[in-house]
Amino acid sequence: MTTPDVAPAPPLTFVIFGAAGDLTRRLLIPTLINMTRSGLVGEDLHILGIGIEPGGVDMLLERLESFLKTSGDMEEPDRQAAWQSLRKRISYISGDFTQNAVYKEIADHLSKAPSANAAFYFAVPPQFFGDIAEKLSENGLTNEATGAFRRIAIEKPFGHDLASAQALNARLLNHVAESQIYRIDHFLGKETVQNIMTTRFANMMIEALWNNNYIDHVQITAAELVDVGTRGKFYDATGALRDMVPNHLFQLLAMVAMEPPNSFDAEAIRNEKGKVLKALRHYSREDAVKNGVRGAYTAGPIAGRDLPAFTQTADVSPDSSTETFVAVKLFVDTWRWAGVPFYLRTGKAMKARDTEVVITFRQVPFAQFPRNAHASSPELPPNRLIIQVQPDEGLDMEISIKSPGLVLKTAPVSLDFRYADRFDIGKQTGYESLFYELFVGDQTLFQRADGIEAGWAAVQPFLDLWAEGGKPDPYAPGSMGPACADDLIERDGRKWHQPDEKLGGKKV
Repeated sequence: MTTPDVAPAPPLTFVIFGAAGDLTRRLLIPTLINMTRSGLVGEDLHILGIGIEPGGVDMLLERLESFLKTSGDMEEPDRQAAWQSLRKRISYISGDFTQNAVYKEIADHLSKAPSANAAFYFAVPPQFFGDIAEKLSENGLTNEATGAFRRIAIEKPFGHDLASAQALNARLLNHVAESQIYRIDHFLGKETVQNIMTTRFANMMIEALWNNNYIDHVQITAAELVDVGTRGKFYDATGALRDMVPNHLFQLLAMVAMEPPNSFDAEAIRNEKGKVLKALRHYSREDAVKNGVRGAYTAGPIAGRDLPAFTQTADVSPDSSTETFVAVKLFVDTWRWAGVPFYLRTGKAMKARDTEVVITFRQVPFAQFPRNAHASSPELPPNRLIIQVQPDEGLDMEISIKSPGLVLKTAPVSLDFRYADRFDIGKQTGYESLFYELFVGDQTLFQRADGIEAGWAAVQPFLDLWAEGGKPDPYAPGSMGPACADDLIERDGRKWHQPDEKLGGKKV
């Protein structure tokens, strides 16, 4: 992967809180290796790890290198060379990051660094986000008066409901400016997600149809094969809705539903996305009952192994009412989208790993094509645009054509495009573009405070409803969720798009 048309990021120190943790070795360091390999960062990038684990930089390097070797990240010679270059510029401070002593060491380290620029990455549990920002500010580490930049990058979850998100935003903004805060949603780093805007706004034939005159409904699915695994404590306190909907799925929804921005700078784009999230209809309790369902997987076979039920998972309460699956029907109350339902679903231990956006267009108003009375549906199938986010990133456009032969018959076919067939996208983590934009100071791919709060406001009725009691509906591992999710969409005369559905002999 090379990027000759992009200048390398400016010199800086990348300070990672939680440097010895899973996120750092699994995603952050491989991302920095990719960026080093492609020239997005140079030898003026320095990494300072902060962690509670005792030891020095040799301990950290040994942990990182051991993981890289076992994960296969070092198989290619150029990746090995990039790691050897990067590891020479890694330092480590061991200490309690709730105490001032660590921040004095950080300040001392930065004072001796070749550049005063710094970006602070919070790869820590969310209860520490406010504490770290406060300590950085109290110790002068967020002060940009000298002309050097100081930025903080925060992983999700950003709050666990509307009130907590508002409180966290208020606490952060009491210590740093909004322009210094980069709230990460790693879905926005994926090429296909970024391509939604280009697909719409660079193609008149698509954008001209992108409204309620032509679009029947929109489906957004983020299905995962993996189960909760060793994350029982986190997941039991979080659930599928909090974990995925107000962040990942709402970001996809906002990209689909936003109005054309007046420019492609960060604030113009974030303004339009924010308008979409603020236009999401807020349900009453009665509406929440009708428009949201949840489930939890039971024990059963999946991917050649026997999976225990969610409530039998380590660190999960046996009487847990937390959901591992959620589906909701939402509306964006704007002129463009009036009356168009958005169906969102996400879950663990499902049939396939599949993240996609399916735009289903309205039926043709009249067509004199012969109907097949014996077919499951005698009507012409609707046109669909399928944006495949992962895996096999790409686009499919489903249309109807004439079948070969003397008789006039139609057949559905799929016009498909896959990134890997056309471009060398390499072994990317999805964080490369996020890190690069953090380093150069472009907030386009990051969430703003008002968008975060608007997302929580839209899901709060479901959180309040389910907090009253009741249990999620059961579903078998390896399925596409509980029966109530099918009921949610089928009562409107529609069906969920299936990840293994075939069209024209091709997987869509």
